[in-house]
Amino acid sequence: MKITEYVEVLEREGELLAETAERAGLDTIVPSCPTWRVTDLLRHTGAVHRWAASFVQDAVVEPTPIPDGPELVGAELLAWFREGHAALVRTLTEAPADVQCWTFLPTAPASPLAFWARRQAHETTVHRMDAEAALGTVFSPVSPEFAEDGVDELLTGFHARPRSRVRTQEPRVLRIRAADTGAVWTVHLSQEPPRAVLGDAGPADCEVTGEAAWLYAALWNRLPLTGPEVTGDETLARLWVETAGI
Repeated sequence: MKITEYVEVLEREGELLAETAERAGLDTIVPSCPTWRVTDLLRHTGAVHRWAASFVQDAVVEPTPIPDGPELVGAELLAWFREGHAALVRTLTEAPADVQCWTFLPTAPASPLAFWARRQAHETTVHRMDAEAALGTVFSPVSPEFAEDGVDELLTGFHARPRSRVRTQEPRVLRIRAADTGAVWTVHLSQEPPRAVLGDAGPADCEVTGEAAWLYAALWNRLPLTGPEVTGDETLARLWVETAGI
């Protein structure tokens, strides 16, 4: 996907997140993040937006921790969230294509600008799902292309890091198959961080097949990773649910 496409998704998803959060009520529990209320969701995502924008805007090449969100409530918190989201969209739109700054995934795009546009588009989309879970509505759709991209970022980026807790005592293989886009990932599990490769790389102990949008939500643990879409050794799907949280 192009940087401009990621920014368009980010802009749309951030606006939808704020609208949904307001409709749900800021004191409502977020079922997909049970220790959070909608207030916490807005504070976290708003803080991440400002954190991400700072790297691009100031060409920061060293990591800095994500700041805490402010102790605002009600309309003031919503305004703060919207302001930070708009500033992030503006920063990514106006930044020079060759900006150099810190990134943090092992399979990050070569362009730091592409990395942050991609990462924040997915960050905001997943948390928009959290707001919809709080409201009790069906998740708004995402395009198959964008969902496939998000699954790839999760499998080959986040879970390639040493901090991934998805481990097995003996080598096992988990296959992820997007029925609508044709994308396939083979995830090799062991006592080391998961190693995901594209394609059907040999037999699998468990296979998860579904449309890319369902895989996107389920692998981010926003929908149950169960049902006829899961075949073979279902303990590997349960392992994912129990240990794959980011």
